[in-house]
Amino acid sequence: MRRFTDLYLALDGTNSTAEKTAMLVDYFHSAPDADAAWVVAFLTGNRPKGTGATGLLRDLCLRHTGHPAWLFDECRSAVGDLSETVALLLPPPDTATDEPLHVVMRARVLALIGVDAEAKERIITEAWTVLDAESRLVYHKLVRGGFRVGVQRKTVAKALAKVAGVDLDLVVHRLTGRFRPTAADFRRLLDPPSPDEHLDRPYPFFLANGLEGEVESLGPPTDWVAEEKWDGIRAQLIVRNDSIRLWSRGEESIGPMFPELVAAAQLPPGTVLDGEVLIWGEHGPRSFFELQRRLNRRVAPAPQLSLFGEESARFIAYDLLESDGIDRRPEPFESRRSRLERLLAQRTADVIGISPLVPFADWSELAAIRNGCAGRGTEGLMLKRRESIYGVGRTRGEDGWIKWKVDPFTLDAVLIGAQPGSGRRANLHTDCTFAVWDRREEPACLVTFAKAYSGLDQAEIESLDRWIRTNTVARRGPFREVRPEQVFELAFEGIQRSTRHRSGLAVRFPRILRWRKDKPADEADDLETLAGLLPASGT
Repeated sequence: MRRFTDLYLALDGTNSTAEKTAMLVDYFHSAPDADAAWVVAFLTGNRPKGTGATGLLRDLCLRHTGHPAWLFDECRSAVGDLSETVALLLPPPDTATDEPLHVVMRARVLALIGVDAEAKERIITEAWTVLDAESRLVYHKLVRGGFRVGVQRKTVAKALAKVAGVDLDLVVHRLTGRFRPTAADFRRLLDPPSPDEHLDRPYPFFLANGLEGEVESLGPPTDWVAEEKWDGIRAQLIVRNDSIRLWSRGEESIGPMFPELVAAAQLPPGTVLDGEVLIWGEHGPRSFFELQRRLNRRVAPAPQLSLFGEESARFIAYDLLESDGIDRRPEPFESRRSRLERLLAQRTADVIGISPLVPFADWSELAAIRNGCAGRGTEGLMLKRRESIYGVGRTRGEDGWIKWKVDPFTLDAVLIGAQPGSGRRANLHTDCTFAVWDRREEPACLVTFAKAYSGLDQAEIESLDRWIRTNTVARRGPFREVRPEQVFELAFEGIQRSTRHRSGLAVRFPRILRWRKDKPADEADDLETLAGLLPASGT
């Protein structure tokens, strides 16, 4: 556990990707396979959940130390992180031991799942008796399921590729899906390549960059093709001899949630399509919010296609990654597209279709087409260089794909509260709650509709934090309710009805555009303005 604690603190103490890669290489070279497997799992998003320990830590710490609740809350406010606050307040252990990470995980973290409160208290307090303050900090983050240290998946893959002496693309592919934290699975990450090891897993997804600057900067329009940017779930449809799989970009197998897609995927074995899962209605694609409802369904023991009615799912393919069992990713996009069109040309079913190309003669014509995307139920346009290969992750836009999205919705909202962020922002109030005016009755009141934490620069973040601390009117744990005086312009991608917010509405991907210090709070937008965006967002 000590070795892992040192790694965590070192990773958390630098912003250099090169330094983080070197630290991981050293760790993977020296750590036991069973410990290294858990580190790979943590850093690729496979963290333990369901321990139910977050609320328990504070109460246990108060009982263990005898400190009053108000003192704990003040310390947490100053520190900004619950895990660290508890670790700092606890007295040192009588005798600290150095248990291997995989033992700690089995006996002191996973053991918390599914047991009663008394057992959880016993497991946590026993851990405190053998862990020093720094190891307790890391332990608390593990039991809370919120382990984050600013290491990208590709950084982990680079470190593993260096340790194993294999190609980076191979390791990225092996990490696709939910990595199981076992010593055997860790060793498999480092094995030499075998010809058929990826039969059930998707290829690493190729990601697009947003358009920077004017579209004319891309050069001759004849070098590019355009497609609609669909507002669905990015996925790969994998057809093998004995299976049909549907994998989301989030690396989840989502076939059971979309049985009509699996049933319709009667394609030659050795085929992998890249595309978008959409909910399709009578007039075209439905909103992403309706797609989310399908994702939240409980999976039936057997496919029940009759439940979905006329508004069923479709898979819109826009690339061919494999055909006849041959990896087509190194081929130019035009070649892959031609193969895709020939593959799907004989199909009459609408469930598996192809994303049509958008014809255009010049950039100005394409700009006009983009302006009408909202009416067609799409987010904008995708631009793909004809000669581009299918890469790994996000590459430079001029070498591959570019997303040219329509302008987002915007409105002016009032800040009504905030709480500290996480990681390096744990001491700053960056997670902000916003509201608009409900003027249907007198006097008008503010109703919440969004939370946002990105968009301000560091100087603005620090200035806002100081204002929040001096203008707090009430506190609920880490959340501070503030005087409703500050106005911010927010941007968001969509809007839907919601029972979670007092406004009855919720927005998608909200972020802060600017701090409207020039605008008084009573001139911020109201609920009627927000609700008026509903038809335009396609919901």
